[in-house]
This record gives sequence, C-alpha cells and structure tokens, in this order.
Amino acid sequence: MPASHCTGPIQRREFLRVGTLALGGVMLPDLLRLQAASEKPRPTTSVILFWMWGGPSQLETYDMKPDAPSEYRGPLNPIRTNVPGMDICEYMPLQAKIADKFSIIRSLHHEMSAHNDGSIEVLTGQTPSVPDPTSQAHSKHPDFGMVASRIRGPHPEGLPQYIGVQRSPFMTQPNYLGAAHRSFDTGDPSLPGYAPKNLTLATGVDHRRLGDRKHLLGQFDRFRQRYEHDIDGADEFQSAAFSILTSRKVADAFEIAQEDPKLRDRYGRHRWGQSCLLARRLAEAGAAVINVDATAPNSTTKNFSWDDHAGAFHLDYAQRERLPQMDQALSALITDLHDRGLDQNVLVIACGEFGRTPRVTHAPTNFSNQIGLGRDHWPGAFSALIAGGGLRMGQVVGQTNSNAEYPLHDPVTPQDLLATVYRHLGVDPQQQFTSFAGRPIPILPSGQPIKQLI
Repeated sequence: MPASHCTGPIQRREFLRVGTLALGGVMLPDLLRLQAASEKPRPTTSVILFWMWGGPSQLETYDMKPDAPSEYRGPLNPIRTNVPGMDICEYMPLQAKIADKFSIIRSLHHEMSAHNDGSIEVLTGQTPSVPDPTSQAHSKHPDFGMVASRIRGPHPEGLPQYIGVQRSPFMTQPNYLGAAHRSFDTGDPSLPGYAPKNLTLATGVDHRRLGDRKHLLGQFDRFRQRYEHDIDGADEFQSAAFSILTSRKVADAFEIAQEDPKLRDRYGRHRWGQSCLLARRLAEAGAAVINVDATAPNSTTKNFSWDDHAGAFHLDYAQRERLPQMDQALSALITDLHDRGLDQNVLVIACGEFGRTPRVTHAPTNFSNQIGLGRDHWPGAFSALIAGGGLRMGQVVGQTNSNAEYPLHDPVTPQDLLATVYRHLGVDPQQQFTSFAGRPIPILPSGQPIKQLI
C-alpha cells in the first residue's frame, strides 16, 4: 500500500481541529475543556440495535400462533425455549437455548403503516405529523443514537459515539442537533481485509496507518518541527487532543481480524454475524449506540429485507434463509456479552419498524419466480427481543390476541421502548433541545420505561 503523505502546509487552527472522528469539525480541545468542566460522570453504557428494516413478521419470529386458522398462523412452527411459555420460531434453535438471557416484547404497537414513518416513530419516539404512504419521509427529529451522541459528547479517545455497522437508518436526520451527530458508517465487516473506508484523520493519515507507528510518528515529527512552539506550549486539553491522534485504540476497535477465528466462526462468517461481532467490539471500546443494519445487498441474497409482501418473497423460503443467520449472530452476541461480563453495560435490541398483517396474502409469482406467500404492513402489533442492560431477562412482556392482531394486555409503545433505552444510556428523556424555529423540543414526548423489565 503506498504511504500516505502530508498534502502541504496547514494552518495552526486546522492542525488543532482534530475532530474528524465523528466530531464534525468542532475544535476538540474546546470540547475536552467542556467535558472536564462538567461534574457529571460520563456514562459507560452502550446499546446495540439489530435493525430489521422492512418489518419482520411477529408470526414468523417471536409471537407465533399455532392454534390460529391456517390463513393466520402461516407456514412455520414454534419450538420451545429454555423459558417455559416463551416459544419462538423453529428456525431459531440457538436462541431457544439461551432464552433465559433475553426477554421478548410481544405487544409493541403504533399507527404508522409506511416504512419511513414507522421507522421514525420507533427510532425517534416522535410521531410524524403528516404520514407519508410513499415511504419517502425523513425525520424532523434526531434518532436515539444522534441524541446519545449529543448528550455524551466526544469520546475521550475519539471513537464515534454513534456508529452504523454497514449503514445507519437512512430516514433519520440529526437536524437541529447538527451534522456532527450523524452516525459513522463502517461498511461491511464480513468482507476480506475489512477496514472502514472513512475513518481518516484531519491530517490525511489513513486509520490503517495507526498500525504503522514509525510512519505515523514520522508525520507528527514533521508537524512538531513546524508547530513546535504551539504544541509544546499547549495546555492539557490541546495535549489531550494531540494524544488522540497518536492512540491505537480507535483503530483497534475496528480491527475485527484480531478476534479468535473460532469466535468469528461462532458469530457466523456472514454479513450479520461479523456485524454483530464488530458491534460488540465497538460497545466494548465505549461507543454509545451501534446500529447493525440487518438487511443485505440484493446481490448477496434473494431475501434482502424483511418486507415480506407476497409479490416479493415467500415466508417460508425467506425466513429459512434469514433466520438461521440472525439466530447465529444474535445468540453469539448475547452469549459473548455474558461471557465477557458486559451484559450489564450493553443493551441489545432486535426489532423493525412494525409487524406484518395477521392474515397471509398470496401472489402468482414473486421476485424469485416462486409462488408468493407473504404478509403486508401491520403496525398494530409487533415484537422485539431485548437482552442485557441490567434488565430482567427470561420475560415475555405483553400478549396479543389469538391472531396477533393487537395487544390484549400490557401494551408497549415505541416511546416506552425508547424510555427504557434512554434510562440505560443515562439520558433524561425530558431534557429539551431547541428547534430551528427556537422552540423547545423534549427528547421524548411520552413513554415510561417498561416496568416488567426493570
């Protein structure tokens, strides 16, 4: 690989602007001063979201109805877990063995039936004022990862606070929080020779060069000669900002190749497995929120999202491909966090923006030239897996009616789920930001932490 070179003189102010690792060009020494001035201790908790965009079917995952009529129950069967009464889909046997290490919420619900609107509701807790059935909507409010980034402030070692493994949800925007709080998107960690493409320093040093100490220090020797009087005379905060650039810790967090090959095999040598493993590394390094994009490029799978319309997929064939990979990745992640003693600090959530219609639909052919068997959008009832975070595990929260159409008791809103998330992250959901129009906006307009899990 050709060496990276300094591209020419830079101004002192630009040299000290060392915040490209998700700081959006803000002067890092100033931010470190603000951090030191705060008496509130920095939280060390993290959230990993396994984001199943498209809307996974509750009836083919965590809320199966084997006694319902055939037009409702679908083609798959439940299996028992090691928690009595918590049956899940037959294609998730690994999760069935560790069900005491997670809980299931079966009574999530809202009213947004389009993908982007539903995603905005679940990820921001703010209901779109005008629903957009075309699924082209973008949020007017930041999602919970952007909020955590803003509240936490810069990580002491430059690690992005909000990271999208592969990518982050595309329908949410930081808006009035500022572009600095967008997620850092990593690319696909399952690719051979993986390295995130965009993790570069302001000076033009590629992050991979952090592993080449001689090369890196040679560049800083040249910088020091040019700005020696500035650096040697810098206060402790400028020195701390300079130290971030010479640290290996940020680069090491992304070095998934350092993991034991056997552990990588346990997670699965596929997109979702390696994404969950990278997410664990990033949480362990101190990132606040890591979003795992649980979809796939069209070129790698026929069943690239969870949007199981009959004209697109066949429920059985699609879940037969998706669920074993999801099962392997999530079960390995949850077990690994327990084995490392991280299950109190790291909260794992697996969900999508809504569920699927209780009654199955049919199509003469689908994307794969098969007979189509599917379900359409259904925000009236959907499920989520939640693990860790010091919460009560081995629980089933809520119950839907016999056809999984709506909650019968203990209904849970996306706002309740986010209140639980914010509680774990140490964020006060009643704290307010200021909109572009100068109006105060609470982080979360409603919702309470889920009492059965606390």
